[in-house]
Amino acid sequence: MKKAMHLFPVLEIGGLSIDLSSFIAIIVSGLAVLILGRLAVRNLSVTNPSKMQNFMEWAVEFVHNTVASTMPLSKAKAYISLGMTLIMFIFVANLLGLPFGIVTDHHYPNEAIGVTQHALDEHGGHAEVAWWKSPTADISVTAGLALIVFALTHYLGLRLNSKHYLKHYFEPFWFFFPLNVIKELSKPLTLALRLYANIFAGEVLIATILMMGVVGIPLLAVWQGFSIFVGAIQAFLFTILTMVYIAQATVHEEH
Repeated sequence: MKKAMHLFPVLEIGGLSIDLSSFIAIIVSGLAVLILGRLAVRNLSVTNPSKMQNFMEWAVEFVHNTVASTMPLSKAKAYISLGMTLIMFIFVANLLGLPFGIVTDHHYPNEAIGVTQHALDEHGGHAEVAWWKSPTADISVTAGLALIVFALTHYLGLRLNSKHYLKHYFEPFWFFFPLNVIKELSKPLTLALRLYANIFAGEVLIATILMMGVVGIPLLAVWQGFSIFVGAIQAFLFTILTMVYIAQATVHEEH
């Protein structure tokens, strides 16, 4: 299977190009997190908690400590739900492309999913369309997450501490305003690119290993194990940077 030759199904709606594999993966990631959360709280018990409840309690405590490391403890509680949502969704999304792939082979054009005659000619008369991947391996998905964080950060800054929020654009001197604006605009860019680049690079390497056939199976197992670690680290980094940005916009310590 030459995964490097894969195309992705693209649906054109109103001038927008929608990658169906990413769209499907986003829905699956959201459902997986929802189901995991519901299972964890289905039979809550103080005296005899289930393994799932213990895991979720550990995850909540971990996120709480992560948020509390970026802002005063009194303010951290309000952002635990946001932190849990981000870290769980991104972690699941990062791993979604690891277990298997769903590929269909096309020998005739199918404009509905973006398989054109030109694409067929480029791929020797047939094209393999991949319907399954990690959604965070798509720059539009990571950019969307980063823009949500960007909008939320500045909304909270204006709503909760507008004086401090507006003042920081002119610090340490008023003529630093352009540089501070550029710094703020660079935050969502780096958030999106860091997550995308790490997950996309991992999937490209998996595709390369798959092209090696049977010889690459041991290497594939090792790399997939390492990819779980990378996926966890990237989910953590995205979450803690989000909290750092929110803290910078909303928390002001009086001196």
